[in-house]
Amino acid sequence: MKKILLIGTGGTIASRPSEDGLYPALTSTDLVNTVPEVFRFCTVDCIQVLNMDSTNIRPGDWLSISAAIRDSYLNYDAFVITHGTDTMAYTAAGLSYLIQDSMKPIVLTGAQLPITDDNSDAGRNLIDAFLCAADDKSHGVLLVFSGSVIVGTRARKNYTQQFAAFRSMNYPEVAKVQSGKVIWYIPQLPQRPVKFYDHLDSNVGLLKLVPGMDEMVLRFILDHYDGIIVESFGVGGLPEYSDFYAVIQEAVDKGKLIVMTTQVAYDGSHLDVYHVGHRIKSQLKVLEAYDMTSEAAVAKTMWILGQTRDFQKAEELFYQSISNDLMI
Repeated sequence: MKKILLIGTGGTIASRPSEDGLYPALTSTDLVNTVPEVFRFCTVDCIQVLNMDSTNIRPGDWLSISAAIRDSYLNYDAFVITHGTDTMAYTAAGLSYLIQDSMKPIVLTGAQLPITDDNSDAGRNLIDAFLCAADDKSHGVLLVFSGSVIVGTRARKNYTQQFAAFRSMNYPEVAKVQSGKVIWYIPQLPQRPVKFYDHLDSNVGLLKLVPGMDEMVLRFILDHYDGIIVESFGVGGLPEYSDFYAVIQEAVDKGKLIVMTTQVAYDGSHLDVYHVGHRIKSQLKVLEAYDMTSEAAVAKTMWILGQTRDFQKAEELFYQSISNDLMI
């Protein structure tokens, strides 16, 4: 049987009600004991790295989770992480850059309702996560939720209440968990030895443009961050009614890393299509996210800035496909 380490971090799945709302209270040991059927196909050890609402999770916590996996990597066949749903996509992306080419599966899951709720989806998600983690074809960072198996860099929470809360964005689900079996569509097969990273620059922001916004908002944010992801309209570009161009140029000259992406959920950006984007892409040292999720773009920029401040090297790393995050 596979030996799996369950890592608890809190979230709805581990929450109890109080007068002030749900709060994380159960441990990873508490959680696994609610699904004794997993002991039929794997052995489980439990640790608690965090116990918080995922709204409070920060990039430094990704490093703590990664360090726990690194410290135990040789002792286990797989890892399951229970996590709150609100920032799970960010954590899945962050771990995809901190732990690359893992032959061992690292599976995140959670729930829309606490495991103590009679109608909770937590039991199914936990069992599915362990089934995926114990499967021989499973590798790398994955998110398992409501039967869907999603690459860590492609997950996004699209629903606040539906059990099928997550979707794989601009990339197929790699598998389904159905009737106690993992049905693979795209097996994950890393070709290189696992590599752990232990540096991030969390000083990265995300700006969503709205009609009428002027360049002072962008200037303010760029004054406070080392890198920024700009969610533009449509296939991408910046408004020409205000001098965004000059602000970007000034920031680039100061060594800031700027990534252009789109607010639109599907299909990705393509800055070259319209004049509002072509000038930026052709004349300024900016990066383009294309079909990456904003969550992955944020996490990847944090990872890159933790490795280098040289634009040429940063550009090379950004356009390198990692865990299927970018298809260009």
